[in-house]
Amino acid sequence: MNLQMFHKFNTKTKAIQVFVLSFLFILITLTSYAQEKTYTVVLDAGHGGSDPGKEGYRKYKEKDIALKITLAVGEILSKNEDINVIYTRKTDVFVDLYKRGKIANKADADLFVSIHCNAHSSQAYGAETWVLGLHANKQNFEVAKAENSVILKEDNYKENYKGFDPNSPESVIGLTLMQEEYLDQSLQLASLIQNNFTNKLKRKNRGVKQAGFIVLHQTYMPSILIETGFITNKTEANYLNSKNGQKNFAQSIASGIETYLKQLEINTVESIVIEEEKHQINKNIIFKVQIASGPTKLETKSYNFKGLIGVERIKVGRSYKYYYGKTSDYTEVLKHQKQVKKKGFTTAYITAFKNGEKISVQKALKTPQ
Repeated sequence: MNLQMFHKFNTKTKAIQVFVLSFLFILITLTSYAQEKTYTVVLDAGHGGSDPGKEGYRKYKEKDIALKITLAVGEILSKNEDINVIYTRKTDVFVDLYKRGKIANKADADLFVSIHCNAHSSQAYGAETWVLGLHANKQNFEVAKAENSVILKEDNYKENYKGFDPNSPESVIGLTLMQEEYLDQSLQLASLIQNNFTNKLKRKNRGVKQAGFIVLHQTYMPSILIETGFITNKTEANYLNSKNGQKNFAQSIASGIETYLKQLEINTVESIVIEEEKHQINKNIIFKVQIASGPTKLETKSYNFKGLIGVERIKVGRSYKYYYGKTSDYTEVLKHQKQVKKKGFTTAYITAFKNGEKISVQKALKTPQ
């Protein structure tokens, strides 16, 4: 072997060694993440104690059915070693709405799921799932108003809820951007569970909706409220009160939660892999950090975004998305993301655009320069 051939061989060997070491580093990182990460899910059985909730056919009480379904969901999730389950109540007791949120916030939970039953003066039926948002119409406001009215039973509710009035549309409109930060994730979870109700459980699909539920407003994580069915409908009430019905609803809810957490883990793993790679500037791609989204149109002033200057607002359908840190440099957008998270927007994530159209970050990084 001459000197030139030896040099080429040595260079190729070093390149292989670097590749193997990089691969092992990423593999160790992902393995450590998988071993350490445990998701905390807070399950909230609606009403309880002196607050029976809605009363339906044969005097079935919402608080009893909601509790049984909630405990069944928790039993299923607890079998998953990667999920830590916390309940706001496990017995027939009254828990203030603000305390339910505090339980979730103190636990630094990944999800908050509140389980209820519906009621109506007609024989309405079907399942629906709600996320926090401005009431799109009077009917949605009335639904939220009925659930929020329980705070009137609480001591010092004006102090605990900073003057929130469940009868006032203006109070609901006062929702803050910090809660809207989790809207996308809440909608994702709600859709998974609602699809299970429709496709697996064959319940009438009443959709995923938005309204100003105070119990969701108190939490700082993706949160949803489930109306499993109508206890005022004879057929649905009997199903909800049966062991089989409760088991089926519990399985549908638990399955949706587990699917959501799997998707969350995949997205996190992909982010780790991407951050371990080196990328050059690609002028064909624009990266941004999405810091929030929701139906509220806010001025892009720094005081609305914790001092961030240069926030961009884009209307998508009926919602507004707020972005920060427009750049073609992936390394730079990673720095912007860290900056935004330090400001308190902990769920901020990187997005990518090509010719004005949104594409996946993975596809963007593979786009030729």
